[in-house]
Amino acid sequence: MEHIKSSNFQKTTLVLIILLCLGCSDSKKDSTPWIPLFDGETLNGWTIKGGEANYMVRDEIIVGSTVHDTPNTFLTTDRMYGDFILELDYKVDSTMNSGIQIRSNSFPHYRNGRVHGYQIEIDPSDRAWSAGIYDEARRGWLNTMDNNPKAQQAFKQNEWNHYRIEALGDTLKTWINDVPASYLIDDKTSSGFIGLQVHSIGKDQKAGTEIQWKNIRILTDSLAKYTRKSTLTPIITKNHLGIDEEKNGWKLLWDGSTTDGWRGARLDDFPSEGWIIENGELIVLSSGGEESTAGGDIVTDDLYGNFELQVDFKLTKGANSGIKYFVDTDLNKGPGSSIGLEYQILDDDNHPDAKLGNHEGSRTMASLYDLIMVDPDKPVNPIGEWNHARILSKDNHVEHWLNGMKVLEYERKSDAYKKLVSESKYKIWPNFGESDQGHILLQDHGDRVAFKNIKIRPILSE
Repeated sequence: MEHIKSSNFQKTTLVLIILLCLGCSDSKKDSTPWIPLFDGETLNGWTIKGGEANYMVRDEIIVGSTVHDTPNTFLTTDRMYGDFILELDYKVDSTMNSGIQIRSNSFPHYRNGRVHGYQIEIDPSDRAWSAGIYDEARRGWLNTMDNNPKAQQAFKQNEWNHYRIEALGDTLKTWINDVPASYLIDDKTSSGFIGLQVHSIGKDQKAGTEIQWKNIRILTDSLAKYTRKSTLTPIITKNHLGIDEEKNGWKLLWDGSTTDGWRGARLDDFPSEGWIIENGELIVLSSGGEESTAGGDIVTDDLYGNFELQVDFKLTKGANSGIKYFVDTDLNKGPGSSIGLEYQILDDDNHPDAKLGNHEGSRTMASLYDLIMVDPDKPVNPIGEWNHARILSKDNHVEHWLNGMKVLEYERKSDAYKKLVSESKYKIWPNFGESDQGHILLQDHGDRVAFKNIKIRPILSE
């Protein structure tokens, strides 16, 4: 009898231990409120953009395969995401290149709808930049893996790899197989879709090569509770050149913290009032809406002829300013602004100048001020948000771009150009805008306007 009792006791104890262990297992189970982005059976909630690569569902896995003669293809979420934490697993053929798009967009005005935005790289090559951050169809590489050998070694060739991607405000962080990979501070885009890329292939590459994704899940609420710390030092892009920008000859026209390289248009030094530097922004202060009545315009120390210029600017309600080029500071020593060709910066909805000018629309945002009207369907971000100006000047051909859209172009010194000048307020200035080089100018029009990320790429004449 004692033996039987002992045996029953041992069995009971074993059962209790098993139940206790199961309870422990349940208590350790991930309670994070993940939301699946893929139902395991269909591609519902996803849309193909860009190219014609193939996507299908096989064994609860999304499978993408390459196709000849088509550009990069993206399977994109129908929903847009701003702040989130994303996790997924992927397996990629060793001959492929791919990536995960986040905060990405496709607009008709931007390169005919081309998908653009942040891409978390998938790179099985010897370079091993998987989980680095690339800016697709915009600035190129922002965060490579050159200085992160642990992350490079974490990639598993021909096996499933796990990504964790955090996008919170201006901070992007990635992990590959739980190893910190990228840490980027960048505020270019705050919202967009998520996309799974099948890269284009060359004629010598095999069509039908596959990349697979599974366990795609996202968090959008209570992110502060679930975010992870990264051991990496962040890369900050504000008022800095990106890796590819530097390779392609771009230079900072403003360093983000000093007045080096700039002076007052009518001064030997930078103005002592009317302009401030705050949080990496160069700001002209409000002084009543009159031209150059406070600090006055500022110009670059150097002269530029053929160039590509990029400037981010932010307006306040009713504000007026401008970016001038081919400026001659020896002209117009009297009241008002210095003379040069002007990329107009204006709150079109609330400033009366929008309805003035020698042609309708020739004084609206991104116009060639008082000379050439701008495309009325231009993409304008709301007051208080950043807009992106781009000016290209090469061998007298000039283009104005706004937020990725070319809104006008013209030929300096041409008969058509000279006719426009003769009909404008500039007709009193001989050979207006025809000098071979000049200063770049930021205008003080008496309204508060902020500038940042001021970059220039000198271009050699052909």
